[in-house]
Amino acid sequence: MIKLSAFSVLLFLSMIASAQPATGFTFKEEKDKKQVDVLYNNRLITAYCYYDSSRKPVLFPVNTPDGITVTRSYPFRNVTGERTDHPHHTGIWLNYESVNGLDFWNNSTAIAPGKRNMYGTIIHQEILSKANTSDGNASLATRAIWVRPDNKVLLNEQTVFNFSVKDNSFIIDRITTLTATDTVVLFKDVKDGMFAIRVARELELPSKEKSDFVDNKGNITAVPPSTTADVTGMYYSSNGLKGDSVWGTKGTWVMLTGKKEGKDITIGIIDHPANIGYPAYWHARGYGLFAVNPLGRKIFSNGKEELNFSLSPRQSVIFRYRVIIHSGDLLTTEEMNKQAADFGNIK
Repeated sequence: MIKLSAFSVLLFLSMIASAQPATGFTFKEEKDKKQVDVLYNNRLITAYCYYDSSRKPVLFPVNTPDGITVTRSYPFRNVTGERTDHPHHTGIWLNYESVNGLDFWNNSTAIAPGKRNMYGTIIHQEILSKANTSDGNASLATRAIWVRPDNKVLLNEQTVFNFSVKDNSFIIDRITTLTATDTVVLFKDVKDGMFAIRVARELELPSKEKSDFVDNKGNITAVPPSTTADVTGMYYSSNGLKGDSVWGTKGTWVMLTGKKEGKDITIGIIDHPANIGYPAYWHARGYGLFAVNPLGRKIFSNGKEELNFSLSPRQSVIFRYRVIIHSGDLLTTEEMNKQAADFGNIK
């Protein structure tokens, strides 16, 4: 009879355990790559990335539970046939076009050095916590700063990402607290903001028209038509509108549907009743930018409304958003309403 030492038994059991695939959420921090991978059932579902080139922390890529990537890869990766416009549209992010006159939204490595004094940067500071909860969900807490070109800090940011998977839906709740430092911080009423995702080519809306988009510095970005057969997207709003008509309208939620890799995909974004400006205007573009702007009013209302929001020194504001990444049967209005009601109960 073979006798095994206690050490051999423990080693054998640990080898068996390590060979078994992880279930549920796990985190893998890679400081050299400046990212924290979020794994679900041992497969990447998203990553919190704080690359220098992005000028802000982002979630990238963002995948369905069965592994279909719904975010555009550019500018971090090159994919044949994918658009290469708006290099500041990266993954899922939160920032704004006019904060004390500085443009945080449009900042990227594409900005000419001579113009960088007009842009702000969000700089990751630390991972505060990574945790799994008893109900099988997970959370990631982070800290960042919003800085001027001279490195003066305007805002301290603390963000909690709550992750869950249910019925083939990957759900991300982002709760971000922004606190002014020792100065008044003004968010001017502008078009570009605040919480957004840039989607893969297949999820854009088909368009026969070329479009030119101008940012608040006068920079023009040309976007060519998207008429190929694999461009399948369609917007639907809680207000009953669809397609390009969703842009510039208010709603409690908007969803984008389409098909990728043979699967029906739904991406939903939900506003929260406690947010400023609820229900917000939607900055949902057919070429793949899908954003909700709680502070923009003037351009969307043709000048009938205006909201210039400010924080006094050391005053805070909280922004809360839910994203649903679903593959399988398309989500219905009823399901989105149910998700919105559930999210509204979260403080």
